[in-house]
Amino acid sequence: MSQYSILAAAVEHRLLEKNSEFITFLQPVSDREQALHWLQHYREHYKDAAHVCWAYIIGNTRQPQTQAFSDDGEPSGTAGKPMLHVLTERELGNCLAVVVRYFGGIKLGAGGLVRAYSAAVSQAAQQARLTLVSPQSLLRIAADFALEARIRQLLAQFDATLLDVQYQQGVALSVSLAAADLASFKLQLQELCAGAVSLTEPTA
Repeated sequence: MSQYSILAAAVEHRLLEKNSEFITFLQPVSDREQALHWLQHYREHYKDAAHVCWAYIIGNTRQPQTQAFSDDGEPSGTAGKPMLHVLTERELGNCLAVVVRYFGGIKLGAGGLVRAYSAAVSQAAQQARLTLVSPQSLLRIAADFALEARIRQLLAQFDATLLDVQYQQGVALSVSLAAADLASFKLQLQELCAGAVSLTEPTA
């Protein structure tokens, strides 16, 4: 899986459409629980609003781990789904979008609502800062003590993260590195250690 982008910092944006005010919040979130926590925060803060519509997407927008949306009382398909569509198209992974609407007395109609909610999130997205993320793979390396220094040097070359080290009969290192580098790293490690190394890939 290639690199993907995620929201780096929170964004707030206001849009006025036919006297209705649309306040958009883009909030970085890393899982469903965090998204729902922030959603509750905005609901409590804007209790007097007509609608608090939302959408979130976790992970790579092209292959999301999870995603969801809500129209919060607006006509079906006019708010949450268009908001999620903007997050996907703008590649705003790990992002919760909340649009708080204060009704201005003029009905927008279904098409007008879709355009307004889409524009609200799209304009907020223009202000967003993104961070590129490389999917990571976990690897457990078991080898003789004598090989530890060489293994650590190779880890540094691949910019891998050392998560844990255990010393028993030999040394066992738990590491995390870019998934795209995994095959090359394993090949070089076997060559470096002349095959005298055991590799396992934990699922999590």
